[in-house]
Amino acid sequence: VMSEKFTETRMNGATVGFTDDDGKGEYDIKDVPHAIRLTTSGTFIHGNYWGADSVFGSVNTSHGCVGLNDTKGAKDTSTDAYWFYNNSIVGDVVIVKNSKDKTVDPANGLNGWNMSWSAWKAGSAV
Repeated sequence: VMSEKFTETRMNGATVGFTDDDGKGEYDIKDVPHAIRLTTSGTFIHGNYWGADSVFGSVNTSHGCVGLNDTKGAKDTSTDAYWFYNNSIVGDVVIVKNSKDKTVDPANGLNGWNMSWSAWKAGSAV
């Protein structure tokens, strides 16, 4: 579930456990455009201006985020990331299809949608 939106935000691999041999973040991008948070642990759908256009939808080059074609500066209104960002709201449910990744843990953000109804009711305070 989308929980936050940022026109631009900084992403540093060290904050989510991706470090190099020196303990520094494997990546540190100060101006990631059109970022929408999906999990507390740092999964986002976001614009990507540093990747080649040919990788989108065909090559896994991510540390776990969903990247959309974008340009630096978050001002180009013709990009996929701009369209998605402007047509989404906090609270929207996201379903990623054809991924080998596991379903997001319900405790990792606003992801109670990933629970069965019986599990949801079992955790109720009622």
